[in-house]
Amino acid sequence: MTATAAKKGKSRARQREASGFLSDVASLRKRARKDIDDGAVVSGYGIDPAQAVAVLNAALATEMVCVMRYRHHHFVARGINAEPIAAEFLAHSNEELAHADLLAKRIVQLGGSPELDPAGFSARSHAEYVTAPTLREMIRENLIAERIAVEGYREMVRFFGDADPTTRSMLEGILAMEETHADELADLLEED
Repeated sequence: MTATAAKKGKSRARQREASGFLSDVASLRKRARKDIDDGAVVSGYGIDPAQAVAVLNAALATEMVCVMRYRHHHFVARGINAEPIAAEFLAHSNEELAHADLLAKRIVQLGGSPELDPAGFSARSHAEYVTAPTLREMIRENLIAERIAVEGYREMVRFFGDADPTTRSMLEGILAMEETHADELADLLEED
């Protein structure tokens, strides 16, 4: 690299810093040392952390209600077509539990505590815990719950937006899985 090219590169770097695109190193280091007990929540975090944790705890409760509903349906499913559908319920339950784990971990990263007391799940959950007497009704209730989850996660993705891209990205992944669940359940209803 020539001396002229190096000077131009340094000049562009200073212009980016001056324009606010990049923080100067001293300021970045100073901000990182400030409020170190806040962990991953840095000064530029764009949402009230308590509000973010409350939103994620509601999602966590929703996932736990879905875990329990799917598991219940897995065990009580009866009928000529029950075995593969019960297996699908169990698979969905396990995937919902994985979502709950992601949410709980993120809540802790944001300085909160995951609310896992089962007594509060129903009150905080978007979805309902509904038992059903027939396989078709089980599929239907699970599809309703998945549609609720899809709407809820879309709203959460918008809420976190650019203010918390880490949480938004996690929620987008969960949303994609919930849409897949809804699609699979809709297919099962058509087959019945």
